[in-house]
Amino acid sequence: MYTPKHFAISDRQELLRFMKRNAFGQLISSHNDRPEATHLPFLLSQDGERLLCHLARQNPQLDSIDEQQVLIVFNGPHAYISPRWYHSPGVPTWNYQSVHVYGTARTFSDEDRLMSFVNQLSEKYEAGAENPWQPEYAPKMLRAIVGVEIEITEIQGKYKLSQNRPTEDRQRVVEALQAEGETAMAEAIEQWSTP
Repeated sequence: MYTPKHFAISDRQELLRFMKRNAFGQLISSHNDRPEATHLPFLLSQDGERLLCHLARQNPQLDSIDEQQVLIVFNGPHAYISPRWYHSPGVPTWNYQSVHVYGTARTFSDEDRLMSFVNQLSEKYEAGAENPWQPEYAPKMLRAIVGVEIEITEIQGKYKLSQNRPTEDRQRVVEALQAEGETAMAEAIEQWSTP
C-alpha cells in the first residue's frame, strides 16, 4: 500500500486494535491467475499473530488458497474532503483509515476446531444483545464451511486524516464533516492529526 510517511501507522498494538474494531474485511488471493476476494468477518488470535475466518465450501477461492500468500484489507471510516473547507489552497481528496495484512493461508476442516471458531465469532457479535443467541445448530452444518487461518507476516497501516494540512484547515475539515454527519471521520481526524 502506498503510504507517505505522515499517513503511516506503524504501532503494532494500534494496528491490532484497528483490526479488532473493523473486523469485517476482504480476503484477497489469486485464483486461476486473477485476484479473487471474499468479504467476511475475521477473528484475531489472542497473541495477534493469526487471523481466522471461514469460507463456504463451494467458494472457488478455496481451490488454491492453501499455503498461498494472501492479503486481507480492513477499512475504517472514510469521507470526501472538499477544498472549499480549507483556508489555504488545496484539491479535492478522500480521507480514510485502512490496514493491510499479509500472511500465509492454511485451511482446516476439523469439526471441533470449526465449531470452536464459529462459537467464538458468534459470542463476539452477540455480546451486546439483550438475549444473545446461543450456539445451537446441527454439527453437519459445519461441513458446509472450511476454516482459514492466516499466519500474519506483515501489517501495513495508513490513516489519511488531513495530517498534511495546516492546523486551521484540519479544524475546518472537522467542523464541515460534523455538519455533514460524518462524525466517525471527524473524530478520527481529531484523534490522529498532529499539529
